[in-house]
Amino acid sequence: MQKVILLFISLATFAISTFAQASNRMNNYVNKVNNYINKYKNIAMVEMVRTGVPAAITLAQGILESGCGESELAKKSNNHFGIKCKNEWTGAKVYHDDDERQECFRVYATPEDSYRDHSDFLKNRPYYTNLFKLKPTDYKAWAHGLQKDGYAIEKDYPQNLIRIIKMYNLEIYSDMVLKNKEGRKTDNK
Repeated sequence: MQKVILLFISLATFAISTFAQASNRMNNYVNKVNNYINKYKNIAMVEMVRTGVPAAITLAQGILESGCGESELAKKSNNHFGIKCKNEWTGAKVYHDDDERQECFRVYATPEDSYRDHSDFLKNRPYYTNLFKLKPTDYKAWAHGLQKDGYAIEKDYPQNLIRIIKMYNLEIYSDMVLKNKEGRKTDNK
């Protein structure tokens, strides 16, 4: 009986310890995401005003693509969106394994440059024009449209963006931009 009690206590202690470790990892991740959002939400909103790319989508993509700014590509190249060189890119380049080995990625002087280029990349490429026919508040359609139009090949890419947007209430940043635009229209009558 004593052995059974000791075994039970050991198992309970192990379970509590494992749960505490998992909880700490989750809290650390949530803190990283919140820090990332606080750091880049303003530039995402500025880019929404400038180009129409919803701030919620931009932030979710930045979080996902850059691992909250901690991926090797983000740290070494300020590339928060995994944008590849393409033919027209004349700036600095770095080679990194992604879908294929040693693919060419764009290097930016600052993360803000990466955000601007991401907006321009979506706004100025003909295969993303359908996205701009969608409501900026319809982040689900934007997420699915990004995959449909070829931004990412991962089959769960839209679901991951949607989950991040919902979990961290990122739609509030798109809403803030739209409300600010409406306020300006009312003021300028």
